[in-house]
Amino acid sequence: MSEVSKEAKPNGIGDWIYNIATDFATEQRGWFVLIFVLPFSLLFDVYYSFRAWAVRKFYSAPKLHEQRVKGIQAQIKQWREENKGTKLCTARGGWQSISPSLRPYKQKATGISINLYDILEFDDVKKTIRVEPMVNMGMISHFLIPKGYTIPVLPEMDDLTVGGLMMGVGIETSSHKYGLFNDTVIEAEIILADGSVVKCSKEKNSDLFDALPWSYGTLGFLASVTIQCIPCKPYVRVEYIPCENWKESTEIFQRECLKEGEEGHDFVEALMYTRDKMVIMPARFVDASEVESSKMNSIGLWYKPWFYKHVEGLFGGGKRVEYIPLRHYFHRHTKSIFWELEEIIPIGNHPLFRFLFGWAVPPKVSFLKLTQTAKIREIYEKAHVIQDMLVPFSKMDEALDVFEKEYGIYPLWICPYRAYDYTNAKNPHRCFLKKPKELLPGKDYEMYVDLGAYGIPRAVKDKQPFDIVKCSRTVEKYVHDVHGFQMLYATSYMDRDEFRQMFDHTFYDQMKKKYDPTGAFPEVYAKVCKKAMKLWDQKSSNEKKQD
Repeated sequence: MSEVSKEAKPNGIGDWIYNIATDFATEQRGWFVLIFVLPFSLLFDVYYSFRAWAVRKFYSAPKLHEQRVKGIQAQIKQWREENKGTKLCTARGGWQSISPSLRPYKQKATGISINLYDILEFDDVKKTIRVEPMVNMGMISHFLIPKGYTIPVLPEMDDLTVGGLMMGVGIETSSHKYGLFNDTVIEAEIILADGSVVKCSKEKNSDLFDALPWSYGTLGFLASVTIQCIPCKPYVRVEYIPCENWKESTEIFQRECLKEGEEGHDFVEALMYTRDKMVIMPARFVDASEVESSKMNSIGLWYKPWFYKHVEGLFGGGKRVEYIPLRHYFHRHTKSIFWELEEIIPIGNHPLFRFLFGWAVPPKVSFLKLTQTAKIREIYEKAHVIQDMLVPFSKMDEALDVFEKEYGIYPLWICPYRAYDYTNAKNPHRCFLKKPKELLPGKDYEMYVDLGAYGIPRAVKDKQPFDIVKCSRTVEKYVHDVHGFQMLYATSYMDRDEFRQMFDHTFYDQMKKKYDPTGAFPEVYAKVCKKAMKLWDQKSSNEKKQD
């Protein structure tokens, strides 16, 4: 009998069926995903694609937006009148977010339905796009690319939403040119806890605008965002530079990131497969006339290899150039959920599987979370890492050594970005991220790099002891010590004081008092670091018992 079925012996036919189902969902996870999760994911995508088409076809989105905002205001008014003492949050289920956490704080809060899923307007004069917060990257790329435009920072996973990227954080391989996602936003529309609607930008209500990134919905509900657009071309020329020397890898990666002018790149990323093996991929937009047909690779087609597997096969062959359709490039890691899908469907990259079922992947991350059994959740909490850490360029090699020692997870995703100093003539640096220390000569930014570790640590694979709390806290401490930052969609093990040391709360605290004086929304730490709070509350309780 399996471990899952031992947890609860069946008392009746219902319990018996439930235990059989949970056994299957746990021990045969791959088959469960194939049989159940993939079909439901497809139906979900088809529904929202048809819905988006219908809204755009009949030009009803702007009018519906006003109605929906009023509906949200009405819900907030009802919450205020009932005065139950609960916090506010979105009614969206915790399982629906891209975060690995189920967001348990929602169980004790009042959920407000934020049904804002539409692209509202594209202004081809101002070159801007106005969208609602639940619009995702797949919708934006489908909408803009045929018009010859894109947004400057378009993160690669289809299901990442504008709201999460604006109120949280978003990064992409163009971030070495444009910074983080929020650096490309022109205006935001916010619904505050008193029900009022406020539009903010760098010119109007600029204090609120500056406080929104990394606030994670703790200042108000996002209703719409206006994003700057840039011209694009239909293809991307990608140069693959395989390196098998760790020192040379870092030097080449940083050199490619810092190139400007005609030598500069539109995109730069790297995948590291061992501490000594890395493929650096500088890339740029190109027209169809520049494409060499023999080097064309439509990597997004259903039967094509997963991108990271394709890149891994380039070692030993020297530099190589390929031309990839733009949308295929933007969503190159979507099919395989970076490399996470291999753990769920080990045969997923087999040529026969890709040919027969490749059109159906990936399963939606939200559905994968929804169908996790207790045993699977326990495994993910204790033996699986999902972390993105942002560190200065000058500490890249050192940080890679720390990741190697504590996690030993490969591939690693490596993505550069500009960390701006937002100081201007009117205001000091107003940002949840601390002011960068080492600006490039004549620039208002310092170069940072995002190190993304997703998967099972080496110790777990080798059946050796692995303490995820201890290892993660070691990484967090190192990142803090080098003036780095942790992306907060992932699990954090910092206590409250450590969290406030890593992130600059000075301006955020002021805006919290101004725009949420009654504390209707939780603070950032309480919202995104629930596991850390539970860990440290338990530790404190144990210490009191010992006393």
